[in-house]
Amino acid sequence: MTVTLMWEARAVPGRGDELLEWARAQRPAARPLRRETFTAPQDRVLVLTWWETSPGFPGPEELPEPPAELVTRPVHRWRFTSHGVD
Repeated sequence: MTVTLMWEARAVPGRGDELLEWARAQRPAARPLRRETFTAPQDRVLVLTWWETSPGFPGPEELPEPPAELVTRPVHRWRFTSHGVD
């Protein structure tokens, strides 16, 4: 089964580049199948990681919270389970 983790944070105005740099430097101990990093208006940074898992597996490691001075609110996190490509 493939699980996708979505991590999204909103930077303090004008600090989006710093948040992007911080997010790109975060590397979990295990390597995901795939990782993509995005930016969006309002200094938002989004990281998607894809993981192969099995039933009973505790799950992949989440990216941590960034330094409080970089963000306007807590990070939003979601987990999605793939049901194949249509």
